[in-house]
Amino acid sequence: MKLSAPAIQARKRRSGGDPIVMVTAYDEPGARLAAAGGVDVILVGDSLANVVLGQENTLDVSVEAMCHHVRAVANAHSGVHVVADMPWLSYHVSTADSVRNAAALVRAGADSVKLEGGRNRLAVVRALLDAEIPVMGHLGLTPQSVMSFGGFKVQAKTHEAAKMLTEDAVLLQEEGVYAIVIEAVPSIVGTRVTETLSIPTIGIGAGPDTDGQVLVFHDLLGMTGRTPAKFVRQYADLGAQITDAIGRYVQDVRNGSFPSESEAYANPEGLFD
Repeated sequence: MKLSAPAIQARKRRSGGDPIVMVTAYDEPGARLAAAGGVDVILVGDSLANVVLGQENTLDVSVEAMCHHVRAVANAHSGVHVVADMPWLSYHVSTADSVRNAAALVRAGADSVKLEGGRNRLAVVRALLDAEIPVMGHLGLTPQSVMSFGGFKVQAKTHEAAKMLTEDAVLLQEEGVYAIVIEAVPSIVGTRVTETLSIPTIGIGAGPDTDGQVLVFHDLLGMTGRTPAKFVRQYADLGAQITDAIGRYVQDVRNGSFPSESEAYANPEGLFD
């Protein structure tokens, strides 16, 4: 049964809930396979810019592109909760425009939306919740802030920065988000934020004590051409397997062994008489 936002909100480990397992997916096959593997939540992330579109960062992804991929994921009819990233500049505008952009993602098939930032996004969170759209937060390394951060760097490495992140998490919780992704922070920060909140945290490079974990589909399956981040555990090397399979197909075509007679349709008797 598909988990609702309130059901996910109730999955706090210290209350006996199972850890939340989230994975990104960007199309129907990815969503179908992730669901078959047993994940709780599928994130249609703006990380599609990096891992699908080959871009350097996530800033060029539009609402229209996100809707396209959300619709593809929803077409898997997987029975898994789908959360969609709100891309850069889709919620940095008026609250009315932010609600319209979030609604477009919901109409494409999202069950909730995710946005980055803390105290500076409270008005947007409030507007989305007023429109009955569930919201997941995202703190720590927020990839849409790559220019102001000066790159993809570990966050909350000082006492003051960790304190501000924790305060932002509390503010988001008070505003009504149902869960918060914590990305690329020292392990103790992930632990302290998780202990502080009554809603679940979902970590990606935030240590083992968060209420759940998220990884990118292509990272955990070894399908990217880049060195994975420190927090990535690669569970398969499908990139090498795919390359090998295609290489054998190329060889068979070139040596004439594909297609064989068994892979061709029979010729009706007298077809060209």
